[in-house]
Amino acid sequence: MTSCCRFESSEMLATYLASTPLLEESWRLCSRANADAHQSFAVHRAGQAYVAFSGVQVVDCTEESCRSLVELESGGGKGVFAGTFCGGDGGDQEQEPVMVHGGLLQLFLFYYHSQNFQNKILEVLNSSKSVVFTGHSLGGALASLSALWLLSITQNISPSIDILCITYGSPMLGNESFSQAILQERWGGNFCHVVAQHDIVPRLLFAPASPFVAHLRALFEFWQLSMSSLVFKQLASQLSYENNAELLDKVLACVEERSRSGCDGGGGRSFWPFGSYMFCTENGAICLDNRMAIVKLLYLMLAKGSAESCVYDHLMYEDYVGKVCWQFLQRKSSAELPYFPESSSEVGIALALQSSGIASQVTISLQLRYKDFVKFITADACFGQEPAYGTARNCLAMARKLGCKRNLNSAKMAVSLSKISPLRAQIEWYKAFCDSSDDQLGYYDWFKRRTASKRGSKVNMNRIRLGQFWDELINMLETNQLTHDFHKLPKYVNASHFYKLLVEPLEIAEYYRTGMHKKKGHYIEHGREKRFRIFDKWWRDRKVGNEERKPEKQVCKFDARFLFLG
Repeated sequence: MTSCCRFESSEMLATYLASTPLLEESWRLCSRANADAHQSFAVHRAGQAYVAFSGVQVVDCTEESCRSLVELESGGGKGVFAGTFCGGDGGDQEQEPVMVHGGLLQLFLFYYHSQNFQNKILEVLNSSKSVVFTGHSLGGALASLSALWLLSITQNISPSIDILCITYGSPMLGNESFSQAILQERWGGNFCHVVAQHDIVPRLLFAPASPFVAHLRALFEFWQLSMSSLVFKQLASQLSYENNAELLDKVLACVEERSRSGCDGGGGRSFWPFGSYMFCTENGAICLDNRMAIVKLLYLMLAKGSAESCVYDHLMYEDYVGKVCWQFLQRKSSAELPYFPESSSEVGIALALQSSGIASQVTISLQLRYKDFVKFITADACFGQEPAYGTARNCLAMARKLGCKRNLNSAKMAVSLSKISPLRAQIEWYKAFCDSSDDQLGYYDWFKRRTASKRGSKVNMNRIRLGQFWDELINMLETNQLTHDFHKLPKYVNASHFYKLLVEPLEIAEYYRTGMHKKKGHYIEHGREKRFRIFDKWWRDRKVGNEERKPEKQVCKFDARFLFLG
């Protein structure tokens, strides 16, 4: 396993993103929307289309009723977010529903139902091959919901359109099921959330608002007035830094608790990150997509902040974006990194932590020889001034190994699937034998009436072993031991469906043969295995290939009647 996870790429991914015009262009449009498009959005088309939502929005995030999570489907998202996204995960009825921030969902629906928004989006879709949704603060949450909506309704449309979402200082949006659903749809890479080192807004919804309602209202008024005007220093004297300190301590404690407890700490009804996060500091930037690592970094970075910086960092994204892009230009022209053949992983982690600002007081020289470098990064004395360094280092290393382990488990499962193919083939032969018999009973009746024959016993054993394989696969999927989109892969969707069609008649025959219907009741209600219900949902939710679509249903232009059915 170590050979496939040798390199930590979070700092490299941030550098790559900084090398593109996406950051500078998206922030420029966010800034323009903040100043000129209050409570609205701006559209810019220059080859690639940008839709920028203003951070100046009318939504009271300080009220508990507006801050609470609501089910995406029952909260107004039904008929808006197409496909299976609203329906939860994998057929497990005990799975927490997909939930989002109630106030932000209602704000998005206000835009969704407006004629201006519909017209602008249709113009973008019919004139551009790619669209970038972007927004600052509350506008970032609107950008995320807009991108999610468009992804959900265009996933089976030809020709496809590239959709990306870049947010700046956006608050949390949904629960763990919401995050999991995005991963399973393979949409995680479509979202990049840029977070300043000490910005409190992306961490705010981890904490209850009740003790700070009045102060939060004042903070949002200050932020929104500052976004719309460059002259905001006059308002600084009106802020209570004592209240800021209390708010910071409370948020910090709640984020730390979540980082320790993980997604289980909120019972599925608390906020959880989704997509990729780009953390920006004075020293550079890093990109992460592991949710536990993201929460851990949200805590470790905020822990180095102050009552003042946690407020003002929400307004400093222009400076952070400029520094990140400038640092890329400097590195590209002058940096000469040495090659460490035996420690690429450690070098990557050290560079990531240096860019994150967590190791800002630990001077790391990239000109050290390999042996000296290893001694340096493993010496406890080097971390004496930075207690968070070791925690963050372990967090990045574990996130990398976990992702690698999931990929390896998925690869091993493919091998296991091939090994059980002979068991399935033997049942097929049994079915063919029964269907061609003189009495023409069929394999259901043959299996139900079977005696202690070798053929019947062999088929029964194959039935049990196949069930054990699929139960183990489902258990690994539910315990996050496989890749998040594993049950979307055509290989397993088709294999599970074929297994269900072939073997479930034998399961029914065995159920009634052993008299279980007299003890439990009807098979469908009381005897059907969980795996078959899950496979039904996998098959319903499968993505239909082009060869299965009728030509007349393929569209080249987007129709308002199709996009806005809600």
